[in-house]
Amino acid sequence: MADEALAALERILAEELERPVPAAVRDMAEDIRGRQGEAVAAVLFYGSCLRRRTTEGVLDFYVLVDSYREAYRSRPLALANAVLPPNVFYHEFHRPEGILRAKYAVLSSRDFARATRPEKLDGRIWARFSQPAALVHARDDTTRRAVVAAAARAVLTLVDRARVWLPGEGDVQRFSAQELWQVGFRETYRAELRSESEETIRSLVTSDPERYERVARAALHVLAAEGRIDAAKEQPDGLEIVSSAARRRRGRWAWRLRRPLSKTLGVLGLLKTAGTFGDWVPYAIWKLERQSGVSIPVSERQRRHPFVFGLPVIFRLLRMRVLR
Repeated sequence: MADEALAALERILAEELERPVPAAVRDMAEDIRGRQGEAVAAVLFYGSCLRRRTTEGVLDFYVLVDSYREAYRSRPLALANAVLPPNVFYHEFHRPEGILRAKYAVLSSRDFARATRPEKLDGRIWARFSQPAALVHARDDTTRRAVVAAAARAVLTLVDRARVWLPGEGDVQRFSAQELWQVGFRETYRAELRSESEETIRSLVTSDPERYERVARAALHVLAAEGRIDAAKEQPDGLEIVSSAARRRRGRWAWRLRRPLSKTLGVLGLLKTAGTFGDWVPYAIWKLERQSGVSIPVSERQRRHPFVFGLPVIFRLLRMRVLR
């Protein structure tokens, strides 16, 4: 029963991952793949540009590799990727039509699979890949199946984590798919350094409500079949599940305990990214301004020496709750 339910969820995600992408996205993926060499097993395209069906802005990719030693000529880069994955890079690709810009993260296939599971402290991977993605490159069918399986686990982890925050009467919870996903995305963003407005979080789901409805229903059936909830029912006006209220309370406490640890990992990752990303300050400021709607002026001296002169900016952002 559990295998059948999981297979149904994986079919939905496999079809989604095989979606066509613009030629510009494929060109960028191929260029990035050339930079990382023969170690590349898969390239995944995700994020706002995929969601908005545009190549304007910064394209987001995850590059899955066989091993970090094979992916880099630099031993320090390989070590940094192994100790605190992923490594994040900024890359520009010049085409006749103009410059494409991308941000890509390098992660081993093994670490990617592990990061989608619920015991993982850092929720970034299972939060990102419970959202739609496109598999732009896969070395072979084995790799393709592994990516689909990891995406399914990412979805199951998010749904299982999110449901503990939804209201219920005793062991019974009733909610809509949109409520489930919005709660899940809100809580995962709260465990990161950056903030997202409720409007932005809502737009993630409303960009493709039918997709999120289908995936939520399939995921809840898997959780029921695996025994993580007692029952999942589909109602005309939403979803209903039966699960232990005591277990939900424990789940909420686990979230609260993990949140500061996840933020600490985010700080360490940001510091590491400063060494791999290139001229990262303008990108970081642009990203924060876009997400918060707050203008963040930065001087040339602060841009060139952020760790020396950037503390006043960081304190101001903390005070304004742009960073939390």
